[in-house]
Amino acid sequence: MRACLTYVLMMLRRFLRDPIYLFFIFAFPLIFLFIFGTIFGNSDNINFNIALINNSETEFSKTFVEYFDSADNTAFTVDTTIDDLDSAKLAMKRGAISSIIELPADFGAVGTTAALPLPSGQLSVYYDEGSPQAGQTVASIVGGIVDGMNAEMTGVKPALTVQSVSTDTSGLSQFDYTFSGLLSYTLMIMGIYTLSQQFPSEKKTGALRRIKATPFRPWQLIVSSALVYLILTVLSAALMIAVGVFAFNFQMRGDWVVLAVFSIISALAMIGFGSIVAGAARNGNQATMASQLIAFPMMFLSGVFFPRYIMPDWLQNLTWWIPLTPVGDGIRYITTEGAGLVDVAPQLGLIGAWGLIAYIVAFKVFRWE
Repeated sequence: MRACLTYVLMMLRRFLRDPIYLFFIFAFPLIFLFIFGTIFGNSDNINFNIALINNSETEFSKTFVEYFDSADNTAFTVDTTIDDLDSAKLAMKRGAISSIIELPADFGAVGTTAALPLPSGQLSVYYDEGSPQAGQTVASIVGGIVDGMNAEMTGVKPALTVQSVSTDTSGLSQFDYTFSGLLSYTLMIMGIYTLSQQFPSEKKTGALRRIKATPFRPWQLIVSSALVYLILTVLSAALMIAVGVFAFNFQMRGDWVVLAVFSIISALAMIGFGSIVAGAARNGNQATMASQLIAFPMMFLSGVFFPRYIMPDWLQNLTWWIPLTPVGDGIRYITTEGAGLVDVAPQLGLIGAWGLIAYIVAFKVFRWE
């Protein structure tokens, strides 16, 4: 172990002197944090960029359009450069706007057959088939606005209504839930991608061949490298957490010590998978392809970025066993629900089992050249 610690100190000095390596270790994860933090950190003030096409000349339609320029409108930003439906459809197809609201020529015309003459008409909300969620959300918001106008004009409130109630009482934001996925992703990237490139590059330069000529054993090299990348991963994760707290007001519901212990165990397991690739790959190309083969399924099937409940039942049951799934679930339980180590014991058990398997395989497949 004394030789291992000497190797650890040597590698840390080497990495900390390399600005490019420091960028990928510390700055690269922060890029993702700022992207997702900017998106989900402002989730309470969602604003849709839309086109409003008014084909009507009625007084009511003019009043309706004026609403979108008033202070009461906080959900929509109207693109005033678009004034016809064809241009609006092209802009939506190119992603410049989220949806289109079209008022027909008879929108707001006062009916003469009803006992109480009132403005009437049916507006249209267009959405792109490739991204229907935005258009459907716009239609829902506009429907609420129209319902409010109907109730105000007629003085009759609808007998049946729907109320949306959040079950969360802890005051957490959407970013607080997203952060657990970002932290899990960072642990995976640091453990698999960064480590997997080290040994192949040193095999190419002959550095490992020279180490082989010393009494330094393969297990010492793997353990030393794991310690090096564990230290770097902890520093990177700590920087992410600090930025999340101070820049995006991340709210921690659990215990920081519990999160640290869980993250360290998770990082060691991910480093084990990186050690397999690093030890077995003969060159950088093999390492890159093997890393992607391991990381991509975990990234997309573990629930880190895409919820697992949208998957078929059989796939949900299968993906529970993916190594990154218990990592993401455990971190989310700790940060958002205040779970302790006992509460995340099933996740810790699965992570520990995967880590043990990974290091056994890493020792078996390691080659010096």
